[in-house]
Parts: sequence; C-alpha cells; structure tokens
Amino acid sequence: MTPRKPSPARRLLTAVVALLAAAAVVVVNRPMVVFAADKYHDFNINRQAYKEKYGHWSMLPVPAGFRVNAIHGALLKTGKVLIIAGSGNNRDNFEAGTFQTVLWDPATDKFSLVPTPTDLFCAGHTFLANGNLLVAGGTKSYEVLEADITHAAGVMKIKNESPDHGARTFPKSTVLTSADGRRYATRADLTVPAATKMQHGAHTMVHAGEAEVWVDAEEAGDAAIVKEPAQYSIAGLTGLDARNLYGVAEKITREKQEYGGDKTSYEFDPETERYVRTGDMVEHRWYPTLAPLPNGDILAVSGLDEFGRMLPGLNETYRTAEKRWVASPELTRVFPTYPALFVTRDERLFFSGSNAGYGSDTEGRTPGLWNTRTNKFQVVPGLRDPAMTETSASVLLPPAQEQKVMILGGGGVGDSPVSTARTAIVDLDVPQLAYQPGPDLPHPTRYLNTVVLPDDTVFTSHGSSGYRGGSYQGAKRSDLLTAQIYHPDSNEFRTAAAPTVGRNYHSEALLLPDGRVLTMGSDPIYARNGRDPGTFEQRIEIYSPPYLFGKGERPAVTGGPTVVKHGGKYTFTSPDAGRVRSARLVRPSAVTHGTDVDQRSVALTASAVPGGVRVTVPKERGVLPSGWYMLFVTDDSGVPSPARWVQVA
Repeated sequence: MTPRKPSPARRLLTAVVALLAAAAVVVVNRPMVVFAADKYHDFNINRQAYKEKYGHWSMLPVPAGFRVNAIHGALLKTGKVLIIAGSGNNRDNFEAGTFQTVLWDPATDKFSLVPTPTDLFCAGHTFLANGNLLVAGGTKSYEVLEADITHAAGVMKIKNESPDHGARTFPKSTVLTSADGRRYATRADLTVPAATKMQHGAHTMVHAGEAEVWVDAEEAGDAAIVKEPAQYSIAGLTGLDARNLYGVAEKITREKQEYGGDKTSYEFDPETERYVRTGDMVEHRWYPTLAPLPNGDILAVSGLDEFGRMLPGLNETYRTAEKRWVASPELTRVFPTYPALFVTRDERLFFSGSNAGYGSDTEGRTPGLWNTRTNKFQVVPGLRDPAMTETSASVLLPPAQEQKVMILGGGGVGDSPVSTARTAIVDLDVPQLAYQPGPDLPHPTRYLNTVVLPDDTVFTSHGSSGYRGGSYQGAKRSDLLTAQIYHPDSNEFRTAAAPTVGRNYHSEALLLPDGRVLTMGSDPIYARNGRDPGTFEQRIEIYSPPYLFGKGERPAVTGGPTVVKHGGKYTFTSPDAGRVRSARLVRPSAVTHGTDVDQRSVALTASAVPGGVRVTVPKERGVLPSGWYMLFVTDDSGVPSPARWVQVA
C-alpha cells in the first residue's frame, strides 16, 4: 500500500515543530554553541591559507609595570618604540605629578621606563634630521566641567602703565576687587612687564605692559559672576601704584574651563633614551601640530593656550641649530587643533582638512596648499562631506613622488555622533587641484589609523562610527573591529584580518622595522554597557600583513652606507639582489590622535649589481626631507626585507 503524503499544512506544522526544537536545543546549549563558534574562528584565522590572504593579529604580552595609557607613539632610529602617556588623560595622575613614558624594543620584547619631566599629554611631536624626537607643549591644567565649578572664575589681564619702575611681581592669591566690592584671587604667581615708551613723531606714547592669569571668586555661587568687561583694583597698592597697576577681565563665569596648554619643549635622544630640555615655546600649546620644514626647522601651529583658548593663528618656528623657538608673525594662519600638514615637492605644506578636537566649526577647516615663504594659501576644492573632517585620517600615498594625499573617514565637529565612510584623493602634481572621490570605507568611521607599508600599500584599521566609540544609530558602543589594506595601483580596499581589540580616541598605529604594524591605545567615553565611564585600553596588538606568510624567504639588506645624500648613488649588499624589484625609504611614524605628518615612503631607483643593489636617492627635499629612514627592498613576490636604518643627511 502506497503511503499517503502529508498535506502541505502538516508539512509546515512539522517544520515549525522541528525548528522550535532546534531552537530549544540551541538555547539550552548556548554556551556550548558559542564555545564551538569561537574555537572554529580561532582555527580559521590561524590557518596558513587565511594568513596568506588576510594577515594575522597577535597580542603583545606587556608586563604589568609597563602598561600605560598610550597617547603618543614614535618609532626611533634605534628601532625602539617610544610610548608617551604623560598623565594619560587621568586627573589624579596629573595632580600627583605622575607622568609616564615607556620604551619597547621589538627586537627583544624588552620594556623600560623613561623619566618624564612634565605632562606631555596631548603635546606635539616630530622627528628632527638627527633622529631626535622634538616634543613640545602638553598639559598645564586639566579641564573643569561646569557642574564642578563652585566659584566663578575667569582670565584677568593685569596691566602696568608705569614705564619707570620695571616689572612687577604678584604672588599667587593676590586679591583683585571689583568696583562693587566683589573679591577675586589669582591662581598663580605673576610677573607683569613695565610699560614701554614709543615715539610717534613729536609725541611720546606709553604702551602698558600686561600679563594674564586665572582668578577665582572668593565667594562661592553665582553672586560673583560678571558678564561684562570690567576693571579691578589690586589689593594693597596705594598712590601711583594703585593707578598704574590694575586688572581687566572680559567676563567671570561658572562656564566650563578647557584644558590649558604648556610651553615646555624637549628633544628625546634615542641614544641616551632621555628627554633633553630645549628653549620654551613662545606660546603655550595643547593639541598642536609640529610640521617639519625642508630646511630642517620645525613649524608649530594651532593648539589651545594656557587658558584653554584657541590660538588665533599665532604660529612659531623651532630653529633646530639653536634649539630655540621664535615667533613667526609672517606665517599667520588659523587651523583647528592637530591639523594634518604634509611637506610637498615644491616645499609648501598641504593641509588635507584632517584635524582633531577643537576649533571653529567654519574657520580654518578648508583644505589647501600653504606657502610658508609668502603665507599665501591655495584652496583645494572638491571634498565630499567637507564638514566631517574632524577625527579623520590622512596619508601621503606611497610612493611620495606621486604627490597624492588621501583623506579617510571623519566625523562632525565636537562630540557629534555623525561620521562618514568617505575617502578622497588629491593629486598635488596637476595644474587644477581638486579632491576626487576614492572608494568608500566599509563603515562610517572616525579615529581611523593609517600606516604606509613597504610594498606601496596602506593599512587602515580600527576607529568607531560614533564619538569616542559611543552610541551610533542605536548601538551602545560603536567600535569597529575591521581592517583594510588600500591598494593605490587599483584604487581599492581589500579586507584584512579583523583585530580583537576595539580602538577609537587616543589610539595609534605605526610600522615596525620588521614590517609588522603596532596598534595601541583607545579612550572610549563609555563602558560596554553604554552607561558607565569608559576605561583606557592598555592592551597592545600587532598585525602581520599577508606578505609575511607563504611567499618564501624574505630578501635581506646585509650592508651599505648609514648616511646618504640627496641625489647620490649608493650600493647596498644583498644576497638576494637578483630578485629585488624595488627599494623604498620609509620615514618612521610619530603619531597621536590619528595625526602623523612624518610617515612617508619614498621610491628609490634600484638595479642589481654584483653582490648587491645600486640605488639612486631623489634630489628633492620636499619629497625626501632630511632625517632617518628605514630602507626596505621588496622582491618579485612582493615580500619586503627587514629594514636597514639610513640617514638622509
């Protein structure tokens, strides 16, 4: 007897029952299912075939005494990595004077602590031609939120109208009194210069000396708030002193007080592994960019001053030979904080639009080429999503001779939750400069890190869709566990292995001499639950690109000069000269807040000679600024050698 087929309704009922049963099994055994999935994932990412296509991540074991809040990272000419925390965005550390710097040696995995003299948290830095790292600015005072301000406060300008009795010094807690009797005390010792006499034709004019200081109301609450400009008398002065010396303030309020910048400056010496004090900066700076100039000097731009105010285009130059800073009033240009500035072939500075943190939402954000000889600025149009350049990444695409700059991702100004997947590329060698669209990132991303690799690709990783990893489109945390490799030759991103640690604000990535990529830092605003305060990420993860797997033995550079000159020809010994196809000088990174104006990869003309490789060094300082570089040679399979350090004199 032929069995009767079940009706469609019965078959559907059976399928539903089976599905519910399977679901019940999954629910009951969910830990086992998750465990199995994790095991399979670990198996998959550790397969040789996977590594050859996507690369591989590994966690760096950092001893407990060396785990710090990595705010700045720099690869030194010794091959060691300098990790600067300063106070690490931790008020308790700041008030205790606990400032940290760590050195890590990738060759031995040894860590060491470096005495850190001042709070270098959110300083600026760049490499000098001799290989020292110039570090300038940092934190003089921490922000105070409006809810925590019990006494009205403000910046007061103390004036001295007397040219005849020299500078006058006032100790901390000097009292100034308003016309209606409200009293305010200074936060710090203060020296006010004497007035100066200037001759204008037949007339002598006196220009008052002045200095600024924070003052706090003696009385708590709102009664001491002053919303209009006013003048204040200095307690204890009489006669002419009382008339010539006084205070003026625009306002005294209980508004939020921003971080204040420091003006200390150091050169970190990779040989002695110590900070060496140089001359102070002209201005206090917090979140500045230090941009190398082709002549070896350094230009400092932007930042917050000692009272947390945006510097209005007051830029300055570090004279390297003299180890001192001088004002550069001829170079007045406003930028938001940590602007990305790249030296170009014609020795101008290209501002990509990338920046971090502070500044007007309109002024100074337009990309363009800045001529530091004439102070002229040529606007570069065409950028899609131009209002979302804050916390974006920028990179001079390899090789540097192509003169192409790419901007990637970014978000709205301030604590905006909005971000973009946009990338764009500008060719600085064409007559009509304009950004052209690049391939979109897989997700809207801010805080992205970019690293130039020795095979002429760019590794990009991490970031978040929301502000500091916070809420984005309903997600409690928006960290992106993604990585991509951009190929300039085909103008496309290719997926890389996914990191296991999320990173957003205050994160860094840099190329190591062995061709791997170091990633560290991250300062999320919230914990994983989206409510509690976040904690700083102290784990360090390293990415090994696909070129390190399955492509045979790596080529090697075994000898050659340690110093080369622009336009020179040099021979480097190599047992693999016959299969070397390219040579690159890669400038090491000095990165913070996604801003890295140092890294670049410069192509060398290379040819095989008996026992080695003959290379020609480019002539142009704008393409190849003087300094220390990693020399990589790459073989016919796209595999780079370990680096050899070379100084371009």
